[in-house]
Amino acid sequence: MDFLPKIPLRDWIDGLEDWLNDNLGPFFDLVVLVVKSIVGSFQYILELPPAPVLIIILTVIAYWLGKWKMALFTLLGFLLIWNLELWEPTMQTLALVLTSALISIVFGIPIGIWCAQNNRLQSILTPVLDFMQTMPAFVYLIPAVSFFHLGVVPGVIASVIFAIPPTIRLTNLGIRQVPADLVEAADAFGSTQTQKLMKLQLPLAVPTIMAGVNQTIMLSLSMVVIASMIGARGVGEKVYQAITQVKTGAGFEAGLAVVILAIVLDRFTQSIITRKERKM
Repeated sequence: MDFLPKIPLRDWIDGLEDWLNDNLGPFFDLVVLVVKSIVGSFQYILELPPAPVLIIILTVIAYWLGKWKMALFTLLGFLLIWNLELWEPTMQTLALVLTSALISIVFGIPIGIWCAQNNRLQSILTPVLDFMQTMPAFVYLIPAVSFFHLGVVPGVIASVIFAIPPTIRLTNLGIRQVPADLVEAADAFGSTQTQKLMKLQLPLAVPTIMAGVNQTIMLSLSMVVIASMIGARGVGEKVYQAITQVKTGAGFEAGLAVVILAIVLDRFTQSIITRKERKM
């Protein structure tokens, strides 16, 4: 390939990054402030009650959402995390995951609705979402650190970029899967676009949308250890420390906390989906 000049893609990307830093610095500072505030609020709420009280609350929620087996697992799982002295890091991780999921939902669902109503936008966004999901997660850390410095904020931003595609895709899919005869009936009765969306399409699409939210939460949680490499605290930090110090036992304990948290969050969202399907 010596007869072909190398495409200066690296220089173009670096130039774009410098331009964004020079021209959008105040915007990035605002994002840092907002994200820090959201993470701090979640962490304050989670750490406000003593660990036993929050464990009881989560167990009651699990029993209300599912069955006694789910409640028992929630109780024993969080008691184990507390016993392993990983309660505070786990709450930090949960705050990070909830923030990432919240931002993904706030932006992902409206974009998914827009895609469902605009075929051209869907055709444009589909390759972009493919790119976002297939790009190695580590790559997102580089611009995130450049724009937002070290700490929890670049971890959240990288998690959002990595985790938002399922919410967009499944919101779009859920609305498009609403039976055409129901949509035609709504049109025949003179429903406006907003009425059709809010009273027909979104209610029927809720289970599919919640499946996307479930995937988004799981993907956000999968970024926990990666985000710890750029200063995000939590269980991921414990895993990263165990890796650098070659402490298998400590790494297993921290990894077990991540697994318990993942299973509980997955069962919670799955139970919500099931309850919605039963009501339909």
